[in-house]
Amino acid sequence: MPVKNVIELIILAALWGASFLFMRIAVPEFGAVALIEARVLIAGLVLLPFWWAREPASSRASVVGHWPRIFVVGVLNSAIPFVLFAYSMLYITGGMAAILNGTAPIWGAVVAWVWLKKGLALSGIIGLSVGFIGVVVLVSDELSVPAQGKAVAIAAAAFAPILYGISANYTTEKLTELSALSIATFSQLGAAVCLVPLLFWFMPTQMPSFDAWMSLLALSVLCTSLAYLMFFRLLAEVGSTKAITVTFLIPLFGSIWGALFINEKITTMMVIGMGTILLGTALVVGVLSIRRPTKTAT
Repeated sequence: MPVKNVIELIILAALWGASFLFMRIAVPEFGAVALIEARVLIAGLVLLPFWWAREPASSRASVVGHWPRIFVVGVLNSAIPFVLFAYSMLYITGGMAAILNGTAPIWGAVVAWVWLKKGLALSGIIGLSVGFIGVVVLVSDELSVPAQGKAVAIAAAAFAPILYGISANYTTEKLTELSALSIATFSQLGAAVCLVPLLFWFMPTQMPSFDAWMSLLALSVLCTSLAYLMFFRLLAEVGSTKAITVTFLIPLFGSIWGALFINEKITTMMVIGMGTILLGTALVVGVLSIRRPTKTAT
């Protein structure tokens, strides 16, 4: 991979890792639903002029016909998982949430295996087992300290990547005719439409602080709009297999940003759990492989 693309990959991982920091700062004041409604709405509106400038007229027209499927992707890939992660960070650290987010490629492989009947190599099967062990190791340290709502928060953060896995496979099956930029732009706007009815019950009771508003803007513009544009370019230049390696760096940056800026603790169990999950993910996506022993003729 060219040095330029490696640098872009690291910047992208830093941006997506920072999203957990910004959510951690903003969610106590906005609430999970209102924060994510604002995030996806702003992100979609920022992406819209890029989409209009880059997409030909024929591609723009095709978006209308695919709108129901784009809406499904918006719900599965943004609305629900973003809210789940935001809620979880009322009780757990952004670093832990980022590590759990790192299981998304594992769940993508599981969904493809079960739904699309795509076989798994020996490395993939072993990787799934290793990844699940890593999740158990990661959450065992947190669950050993009783706290109201923590178990539900961990479950929410663990379930969100499953939806990413479903969405990724659904997108591959149903939206191959659309560009990645079209899907990203209108899935964000679709997620915003989905969450609007919930605002009646989940609006903030008082005006959020300046820091919370700045975190929301950074989350929307930098960690969503800009990050998506960078990811699309990486997909085009280096391919999906290499671009997905950004997953390995997100938990690292998520933990580092939390420790540097809001004094989140990085525990030994978090390090062990993160390493185990990353090993499992590397086996599942094929970065590492284990070959079956070959029999030699006698």
